[in-house]
Amino acid sequence: MTHESQLMRLGLFDARVPRYTSYPTAPHFAGGVGPQQFSEWIQSVQPGSAISLYLHVPFCRRLCWFCACRTQGTSSDEPVRAYAATLKAEIALLKRHLAPGVTLSRLHWGGGTPTLLPPDMMRALADSIFDVVPLGKGAEFSVEIDPNEVDEDRLDALAAAGMNRASIGVQDFDPEIQKTIGREQGYELTKRVADMIRDRGVASLNADILYGLPHQTRARIADSVQKLLTLSPDRVALYGYAHVPWMSRRQQMIPSDAMPTPEERLRLFETARQLFTWDGYQEIGIDHFARPEDGMAIAARNGTLHRNFQGYTDDTAPVLIGLGASSISRFPQGYAQNAAGTSDHTKAIRDGHFSTHRGHVFANEDLLRARIIEALMCDFRVNRAELLRDHAVSPERLDELFRNAASAFDGWVQIDAEGFSIPVKARPLTRMIARAFDAYDQSKAQHSAAI
Repeated sequence: MTHESQLMRLGLFDARVPRYTSYPTAPHFAGGVGPQQFSEWIQSVQPGSAISLYLHVPFCRRLCWFCACRTQGTSSDEPVRAYAATLKAEIALLKRHLAPGVTLSRLHWGGGTPTLLPPDMMRALADSIFDVVPLGKGAEFSVEIDPNEVDEDRLDALAAAGMNRASIGVQDFDPEIQKTIGREQGYELTKRVADMIRDRGVASLNADILYGLPHQTRARIADSVQKLLTLSPDRVALYGYAHVPWMSRRQQMIPSDAMPTPEERLRLFETARQLFTWDGYQEIGIDHFARPEDGMAIAARNGTLHRNFQGYTDDTAPVLIGLGASSISRFPQGYAQNAAGTSDHTKAIRDGHFSTHRGHVFANEDLLRARIIEALMCDFRVNRAELLRDHAVSPERLDELFRNAASAFDGWVQIDAEGFSIPVKARPLTRMIARAFDAYDQSKAQHSAAI
C-alpha cells in the first residue's frame, strides 16, 4: 500500500478540521465575555511587561473572490478615515486601562488591506499606538502589503513609523489562476514592490502563497514558487486554499469543478515544499518555511515557536490585544473578540467602552489541551515533563489523553517516556491528530480541508 493510500485510509482526504490558531477555536467562543471583563483583563497586564498588538483594517479596494476574511469594499477614503478615527479612540481607551511602562514585542497591521490607508493616517495611527505602548527592544512591526494598493509615499510613511517586516500576498503568479480567483497581480509588480520595501531598509520580507487553487497543477505551482524564490523572502506561508463557498459568498464566483482533488492538493503541497527546502528554507510547523537565520527558524530549533491568529510566530508575549472590528485578543485568562461589524464596533467605542461581544474563559483542561495542540502544531511532539511541570495534571491522566488520541492513529504516532510525537511520515495528519486532543464538539463547525 502506498503512503498516499495509507493516508486515504486514515481519512486525510475527507477530513475537515480546525487550523488551530487558538484553542478552543473561535466557533466555540460564546457571549459570556464582554467589555467589562475585557477591561479587567487589560488592567491585569503587569507594569513594565511586553505585549503584542494586532490592528485590523477590514477595508479593500477590491474583494478578491478567494478570500474568506471579514472585509468590505470601498472606492473612497471617507469610510477608511472614519474607521481610523474609531481606532484612535479605541487606542485612547486602551491607554486608560493599561498599566504604565508596557512595551510592544510585536505590532502587526492586518486586514483587509492596511496599505489602502493614506500616509497621514498611517503616521497618525502609529503615533497613537506608540504613545500608549512603544516598541520594545528587538520588537517587530509588520504590515500586510497588497502590491496593487501601495505606493512610494505609503511605504515611506510605514518605514518612517518603524515597520521592519513586511508581508506580501502572492497567492499564485499564473495569469489564468489569478483571473479565476479575482486577484490579478503580475510578477513584475510584486518584484517592484518587494524592491521598494527593501530600498527603505526593511530587511525582513514575508510572503504568502496558496496551494489547492482552481486550475492549479504541479507545473504551475512549481513555476510560481520559483518566481517567488527570486524575491528571496525571509519567511513563506504555504497555505492551503480553503474553498468554503457556503460561508464566503464571494467564493461562489470560483468554479468548483476547477478545484483540484484532495489527492492533487497533497501533491501540490509536496511540490512546493520540496522547492522551498531545496532552496535552503527550514520547514516550520505544517505550512511555513524560513531562512535558517530568521527568528522563526531559530525559535523552531529552540523549541520556542508559538501559534496565534496570524499563524506561526516567535513572539513569546503572553498577551495579544486586538484592535478594530472582529479582532481577537488573547490573555492568560482567555479570549475576547470585538464586534464583527464596523458599525457595531464604532458605536461601542463612541459610547466609551470596548466592543467585546464574545470570547472564552479558560476552564477545566483548556490550558493543558491548548498547550498539547500548540506543541503538536509547532514541534510535532509534546514533552511529558513540561506538561506535568506546568499544568495541574496527573501522570495517569496525561497517559490517558495520549492513549485516547493515539487510538485512531495506530502505528502513526509514538508514545514513550519523553511524551507524544508525530513521525515525519504522519505529518500530513497533524491537524487531525491535534483534533484528537480537542474536547469541544467539532461536528457543527464548518472547517477547511485537512490538506
